[in-house]
Amino acid sequence: MAHIFIGGAWPYANGSLHLGRLASLLPGDVLARYFRSKGDNVLYVSGSDCHGTPVAVQAAQEGISPAEFAGRYHQEFKACFEQLGFSYDLYTRTDQEAHQETVQELFVKLLKNGYLYRKSAKQTYCEVDRRFLPDRYVEGICPVCGARARGDQCDHCSTLLEPQDLKERTCKLCGTPPTERPTEHYYFALSRFQEVLSQYAQQAKGWRDNAVQMTRRYLSEGLQDRAATRDLDWGVDVPLPGFTEKKIYVWIEAVCGYFSASKLWAKQAGEGWEPFWLEGQGDLTSYYVHGKDNIPFHTLIWPAILLGTGGLHLPDHIISCEYMTLEGRKFSTSRNWAVWVPDLLARYEPDSIRYFLIGSGPENRDADFSWREFIYSHNGELLGAFGNFVQRTLAFINKSFAGRVPEGELPGEWKETISALYMSTGSRIEAGRFKEALEGVFSLVRQGNKYFDAEKPWQQIREDQAACGSTLYNCVQIMANLSNLLEPFIPFSCRKLKGFLSLPEPSWRFVTVPAGRKIERLELLFERIDPARIEEEMQRLGKI
Repeated sequence: MAHIFIGGAWPYANGSLHLGRLASLLPGDVLARYFRSKGDNVLYVSGSDCHGTPVAVQAAQEGISPAEFAGRYHQEFKACFEQLGFSYDLYTRTDQEAHQETVQELFVKLLKNGYLYRKSAKQTYCEVDRRFLPDRYVEGICPVCGARARGDQCDHCSTLLEPQDLKERTCKLCGTPPTERPTEHYYFALSRFQEVLSQYAQQAKGWRDNAVQMTRRYLSEGLQDRAATRDLDWGVDVPLPGFTEKKIYVWIEAVCGYFSASKLWAKQAGEGWEPFWLEGQGDLTSYYVHGKDNIPFHTLIWPAILLGTGGLHLPDHIISCEYMTLEGRKFSTSRNWAVWVPDLLARYEPDSIRYFLIGSGPENRDADFSWREFIYSHNGELLGAFGNFVQRTLAFINKSFAGRVPEGELPGEWKETISALYMSTGSRIEAGRFKEALEGVFSLVRQGNKYFDAEKPWQQIREDQAACGSTLYNCVQIMANLSNLLEPFIPFSCRKLKGFLSLPEPSWRFVTVPAGRKIERLELLFERIDPARIEEEMQRLGKI
């Protein structure tokens, strides 16, 4: 039995989730549900990234502690993920003692293994705010592409930066040009991993193309050592004498959350974390699910930390989504041009959101969220194809066969088609091709509807009741297997369907519903969304 580790990116706890971020996280749950239904041992973890200066600054503005401020969004994230059906084994937060202890242990291991060293360097300092500035609180012009950028990374060209690299630097807090002051820090010797990471990246088989290309670019430019500590008030303490006023830098701390969350889950569940992390423990595969902006942290920095501490399993699959736009424009939290997940969940069903983001999301290229496409995909595909197939079949059985599945025998070609679909869908999910997997399953939905129309059970019931029963029996077998095949994508409606048919928990193998089984508490799988809502939602966006 395989062990599958799935790490979902940690959303930053300084504001509500928007739809673009959700699109990059959802594939993790598809993977977890699929592998569990297959019978594998799955550990799926994530949490809220609670540290960093933006949290501290915003908390101070509100007159509350950073922990309280971050906790507000942590609870909101947790509630949203639960509503959306995310099946995390543990969703935690980085300001917990267990996380801090694990990060400090890894930090000390890197030091003992010779991958951290002390160096005095100049750090940007704001004379107005009287504080050292974190890299992302220094803004200026990117020296590579000329776009406006932060002091840690350019979002436009994805170049990793230091504040000193920027032209026309300003403090994000007050807008004045910062000065520089000498300060001593520990640096992570990332450059020493150049050769081993180059070999690792060349051998990678489960990475999205954007991860392959971006990682090659960083390696060709040459890896640079990076500061591993910073002069901050809020974060994980540096566990070394003389550094009590400094914190472990968030870029090295946050990725360690995958390991700290796994250890915390093991402690709480009474299980072992080792089979999901240690090399030589058996059949182990890891997936990391995140957005394009997080690629170097998962393909270079986290592998370097794992190599530097020793004995821990490197990422196998990098599921790195592209960007999502909103009505043709880039999401902008500062301009409030966004669809916020709590608002979306207040008005729409989770399966509708999941279906659109998987079927039309930014898997291999940038994608656009359009209210028109979202509502028409729900009405035309979820309701019009899948929901209609289920409703008309089971309602017919209720009306004409006393609510019990009639006698029949599924033809061999149907069983072969469905069994092959389990294989192809599983292969596509494992390879991170979720759109293709979902489209393949919906081809069976369309085949089921086409079969229903061709057989015309409304005529058969008058002319040949046994033939009508056989048609409906076959349709029930198709939808029973659809409840397994679609469960990773739209779990809520599949759970309803399983309830109608009294089916057990999801499994990744052919299932049969026996003749005579009673249809239980039939209701609509989906409600129609009035297309007038498109204009309402556009007006809501316009008022923002």
